[in-house]
Formats: sequence, structure tokens, C-alpha cells
Amino acid sequence: MDLGERLLNGDRRACARLITMLENNDNEAIDILRDLYKYSGNAYVIGVTGAPGSGKSTLTDKIVKEFRKKGKKIGILAIDPTSPFTGGAILGDRIRMNDLTLDKNVFIRSMGTRGALGGMSRATWGAVKVLDIFGMDYIFIETVGVGQSEIDIVKIADTVLMVMVPNLGDDIQAIKAGIMEIADVFAINKSDLEGADRTKLEIEMNLDLSEDKEYRPPVVKVSARQNKGIDDLIDKLMEHRRYLEDTGKIIERRKKNIKLEIMKLIEEELMSLIMDKAFRENLIEDLANDVIAKETDPYTAKERLIDLIKE
Repeated sequence: MDLGERLLNGDRRACARLITMLENNDNEAIDILRDLYKYSGNAYVIGVTGAPGSGKSTLTDKIVKEFRKKGKKIGILAIDPTSPFTGGAILGDRIRMNDLTLDKNVFIRSMGTRGALGGMSRATWGAVKVLDIFGMDYIFIETVGVGQSEIDIVKIADTVLMVMVPNLGDDIQAIKAGIMEIADVFAINKSDLEGADRTKLEIEMNLDLSEDKEYRPPVVKVSARQNKGIDDLIDKLMEHRRYLEDTGKIIERRKKNIKLEIMKLIEEELMSLIMDKAFRENLIEDLANDVIAKETDPYTAKERLIDLIKE
């Protein structure tokens, strides 16, 4: 029985193996996903993002345990930053979900970013498909926690949960553009701390400025450590899902994300073609030397590299 059949039959080892192959850019894994793609599209994807130290892992752990009480099968992708110096990653998020590792209906995978920006791993898109085909009802993606640049999650998740904490620093933190605008649900974690009500008010005031939003993201106070507010938060997550499904916007959202994924795949393939040929011919080194010597410029060098795929 090949890996694809084993995945369809619920083989956890096959699931783990395929994700590893995707991380290593193995073409066999891509071929398997091509064959099995028709079995995808059943899982609901929830992205969990927010600043480092906001308690994303602990909160995810509490949410997943509530979903398990309802008999749902859960996949968790925990993305960790990769060191630009050693290439290693701590992959420590699953430590906070230790109880879940014994549950056969929960599959947890830690993934290093491997240099990718936006709070995601390059292989995340493929890993989501693997877990979807594997039969998961919900897939949680916990992003790195890098701050304002962490917006790639909106390109893959059906619902984005933004985790915040009281007293992050200045008041402007609650009204920064970019990362604040991608949230479908806000959770103020550690709300037992002083300043939770003020943080909630600041977020609500910021939402009041967004008149063009068809769906107003709810703001929920929770305490993952004390297990408070989790049921209310899950209700808001499900409320957003119902909104997407009732209005048909879930198809619209997924179609938009598929377009972005196709463009990303093209971008990666073209870059690979150019760089493989450029390094083989030592062209990058030669062009860099020419630019330093002012014999050419970066723009002309770029055109020389693009010409490689036309030859």
C-alpha cells in the first residue's frame, strides 16, 4: 500500500511522512497530493496569530480540548521561527499541548519557517492539504508570533483568531495597521490581569473606524491559564463560520486563497529555475562583481537573470 492509500486509511505515520517530504520539496509528495486533491476541502482551517508571549499555544490547547469533547478530529500545525545562523528551530509549541499528544484523534506537527516570512512555513499550504485528506474536521495553524509582518495566515485560514494581551505597551499597539486588519475574532488572553477592559475598549474603538467591514469581529476576554471564557470564544469562532457559510463567502474566501497559492507556486518555481541556472553558470557572482564595479546596475542585472528562463 502506497503513502497515498495509507493516508486515506488514517495512517498517522503516512501523514507525518508526507508533511516531512513536503518540507524537503520532495516531488513524490506533490504527485501524491495531485492524485488525492479531490478528497480535500472538508476541514475548516482556523489561524491563530498574535504577538510573542500572548499565550497562543496554551489558548489553542484549551480550544482543541473543547472541540475534542464534541468528537471532532483536530490537526494542529505549530510554526516556529528558524535560526538564520544555524538553520535550527526550537519547535517548542507542542510542549504546551503535551496532554493532546496522547489523543489519537489529534495530530500535532511543529514546523520551522526555514527562512519564510509572514509567520508561516513554506510547506504549510501542503501540510494543510495532507491533514485535510487525512480526515481532520478542524485544522489549527499557530503562527510564529513575529508582529506586524505576520499576515500570511489570512491567505490560508477560513477564520483568523488574533490573540492579544493587556498592557502590551503603548496604546498605538491596538490600532496598528496590517496585522490588526486580518482578524475575524479577537481574544484578549490573560484577561485576569489589570488593563484587560482598557485593551478591549481600544480594540472596539479601532473596529468602529472600519466602516467598510461587512462582519464586525467580536472581542472576547479569556484566560487560557484559568480556563475562563473558552466556551464564549468558541461560540464566536463558530459564529464567524456560520456567517461565511450562510453568505457563501467561504467559497469566495477559499477561491481568493487558491489564487494566491497558485501565484506563490509559480513564483517559487520560476525563482528555482532562474537560480539553478544562474548558480550553475556562476552568473550571480559575475553580475554582483559588475554592479560593484559600476559596469552595470541592479536593474539590468535583474533583466539578465530573467532572460535565463527565456533561453
